[in-house]
Amino acid sequence: MSSNARRISARLAAIAPSATLAVDAKAKALKAAGAPVIGFGAGEPDFPTAPYIVKAAQEAAANPANHRYSPTKGLLPLREAICQKLANERDLTVDPNNVLITNGGKQAVFQAFASILDPGDEVLLPAPYWTTYPEAIALTGASAVPVVADAKADYKVTVDQLEAARTENTKALVFCSPSNPTGAVYSREETAAIANWALENGVWVISDEIYEHLVYDGVEFTSVLEVCPDLAEQTILLNGVAKTYAMTGWRVGWMIGPADVIAAATNFQSHLTSNVCNVAQQAALAAVSGDLSVVESMREAFNRRRLTMVEMLRKIPGFEVPTPQGAFYVYPEVKNVLGKEIAGKKVETSTDLAALILEVAQIAVVPGEAFGTPGYLRFSYSLGDDDLVEGITRLQKMFGVEG
Repeated sequence: MSSNARRISARLAAIAPSATLAVDAKAKALKAAGAPVIGFGAGEPDFPTAPYIVKAAQEAAANPANHRYSPTKGLLPLREAICQKLANERDLTVDPNNVLITNGGKQAVFQAFASILDPGDEVLLPAPYWTTYPEAIALTGASAVPVVADAKADYKVTVDQLEAARTENTKALVFCSPSNPTGAVYSREETAAIANWALENGVWVISDEIYEHLVYDGVEFTSVLEVCPDLAEQTILLNGVAKTYAMTGWRVGWMIGPADVIAAATNFQSHLTSNVCNVAQQAALAAVSGDLSVVESMREAFNRRRLTMVEMLRKIPGFEVPTPQGAFYVYPEVKNVLGKEIAGKKVETSTDLAALILEVAQIAVVPGEAFGTPGYLRFSYSLGDDDLVEGITRLQKMFGVEG
């Protein structure tokens, strides 16, 4: 091997690590070392998976039929249950053959982009965005084109913004509502406007709907295909059991799309991972076939924590805190804090601020740089009520707020 030979491929060397997982890992490592760190970084419910789902998995593990390879596309009963779920909840008719079960929502994201993007294509990416989207887009050779919506816009882009960013190379739009990292939820009218714009301009929509059941204040989730059924031939829906059913570790997601896209993604997955773990699929089947009562109790807890966190963060000088209406994140703007001295140190960026918060208040948050919008912080409220209050109280004290 020559001295200048590249050991790591340029494609993989260019990938940034997951900032959210990195923050969570650092918080857990400090806590394991004895530091009283409270983590606001992880995007996962703190609730255990419901007993009836666990029981289904236990029974599946004892069945020899689940000890063997199964179809790459996923177990037919699970795909049928997902279609029934869409019919019941969204009045959408989907063929089970147009559903592909994946190893978590992330695999669905990567395969969706891999299925339709080529080098030179552009993808409109509303920002703030989830950290994985730009990395998955870059791996295809396509380019992400951020379209920024700030706190004043409730973190929601408009058709005018999308049209201004569209070029002859625009192939797709990423649409995530409810949003990670902001908790923003597009209204039915806003969703319809964007869906119809995409239809008129031949733009694919990759719609990440994994937070669909975590909405508050009477807000309703709307799927792009509910308001624009004609968009089906240029839409890929992404979802999974992770957030709704507190099953992040089970790794079951899915993608739904036109027959040719699902065929291509299935072929890809057949070489990549083959089938998803059959025991996890059987657990997912129990989840999506059941009612949403367990989800409702979890959503009520999230709502309580959401209101508490927003109220407490708004007491900190310089924090601008929109009220999130979905998911389990609060995304305050902290630009008015930057450039000032805090706890004896001057902070210039939100990355600096997050590091200082971890050092001084011993709480872990994710800086806005990770989501394409410097000057913000993401707080997850998917942690216990007591830890939430304790953590934000420490932050308040760091900024001189008492009581």
